[in-house]
Amino acid sequence: MSIWELFIIAVGLSMDAFAVSICKGLSVQRLRPRHALLTGLWFGGFQALMPALGFALGVRFQAFITSVDHWIAFVLLGLIGLNMLREARGQDDGDAMSDSFSARAMLPLAVATSIDALAVGVTFAFLRVNIVPAVCFIGVTTFALSCAGVKVGNVFGEKYKARAEYFGGAVLILMGTKILLEHLGILG
Repeated sequence: MSIWELFIIAVGLSMDAFAVSICKGLSVQRLRPRHALLTGLWFGGFQALMPALGFALGVRFQAFITSVDHWIAFVLLGLIGLNMLREARGQDDGDAMSDSFSARAMLPLAVATSIDALAVGVTFAFLRVNIVPAVCFIGVTTFALSCAGVKVGNVFGEKYKARAEYFGGAVLILMGTKILLEHLGILG
């Protein structure tokens, strides 16, 4: 997997965290640098941890499913992307985001926004991706976008949240399709 492909996946995975970061930015009256830093650390940390866990699971069971690994990658990335698109359409649910940045408030958000990264980690095992640089890259990308998302949310509001999730979902669907087409010999 090229650095460009990894970057695209990292940005796609980061879009859930970016969208939630925008909401966190909306929730605070007076934004402080520690708000962005805490959000970036929680989301970036979990976006790095989850693919590592998924990779470990994928490696463990790789021998059983290597003949269908490209289909698994296609289905997992496609489902994650479709779910992100579905969530982006349902943004008018009226849920209010807590203005707390405590562990109790941030842990469930970090886990929820990184579940898709777990599945991507499983996919990485099948694609034989060098996992340490990959998870570091995903974590740093998510950290940066989450920090920016808090600021964007505080300044611009709800306007960009759905667009971020649409973009992330589309990117993951396209990456899954590319993996499948390469394995089938349609793309060189």
